[in-house]
Amino acid sequence: MSELHKFIFDGLPVRGAIVRLTDSWQEILQRRAGNKDTGAYPEAVSTLLGEMTAAGVLMQSSIKFNGALVFQVMGDGPVKLAVTEVQSDLSFRATASLVGEANLPLRGQLAPLAELVNAHGAGRCAVTLDPKDRQPGQNPYQGVVPLNDGSGGRFERLSDALQFYMMQSEQLDTVMVLAANDQIAAGLMLQRMPVKGEANLAAATESGEAEHDAQGLNEEYNRVATLASSLTQQELLTLDVETILRRLFWEEKLLRFAPQADEQAPRFACTCSRDRVVAMLTSLGEEEVESIVAERGKVEVGCDFCGQQYHFDAIDAARLFTEVQKQPPSSSAVQ
Repeated sequence: MSELHKFIFDGLPVRGAIVRLTDSWQEILQRRAGNKDTGAYPEAVSTLLGEMTAAGVLMQSSIKFNGALVFQVMGDGPVKLAVTEVQSDLSFRATASLVGEANLPLRGQLAPLAELVNAHGAGRCAVTLDPKDRQPGQNPYQGVVPLNDGSGGRFERLSDALQFYMMQSEQLDTVMVLAANDQIAAGLMLQRMPVKGEANLAAATESGEAEHDAQGLNEEYNRVATLASSLTQQELLTLDVETILRRLFWEEKLLRFAPQADEQAPRFACTCSRDRVVAMLTSLGEEEVESIVAERGKVEVGCDFCGQQYHFDAIDAARLFTEVQKQPPSSSAVQ
């Protein structure tokens, strides 16, 4: 069963979380493998997408936001685009678009990010926050960084790219350890919290340690971050949460929250629907849809995330625009 565990360090400006996606992650891979048009992902691609999914759940769980967090990597390698979308209730979906040959070997447990996505240095990493109840004129928030470090070198690991993103776009010191295989996608995230405004850090603030709150300067954070970074991908995939926390932080006083499991656990869920497909087709226009029907005899639309197929024959397609024409004009149009 998939689960999320969150914790903080008593008296220290640090928060953390561990996610383990099992049945929900396996469902994504099974749906892809069962799609006759695509087939299963190559191993390196599924590993990368699993790491992205674990990271997306960790990032969504760390913010108070009612909407979708969309995490994307895109570039000029055989993986043109990989996307993970996580809702505020931690339901998620993920997909990748491939061009050319993506059967690159893993390096241990490591998906070769540079070769998969950033072959010629044009790769980017983007995190978008899309509010559920977006107001008119309101745009989603998006942060974008290149998949290259400050010296122009290409990131080899997704975790390094995300740590760079957090530092550049969110001004948050972050440690991430990510791993995935065909059974589990898992991640550990540690973040430095601002000293001011955190109740459990009152003692540190009063003692004058707030002046060390700048990025990279908090010694307490640096110490536990070093401990977290010692976690290997193999350990993350094979050890349970209790063992991981005891192995890393046995000398620290952790304050742990109730794990999010069972009904509250991260889980696979797709937001596609026939109504959304209808809206997409009507936006294409009657002439375009008619040309597709004339060429193929029907319109077929498949969801890249879950594999669901939506079919519209000639009568269905014609009915789409007949029903639109019958709808009464909106009040704004009348005015």
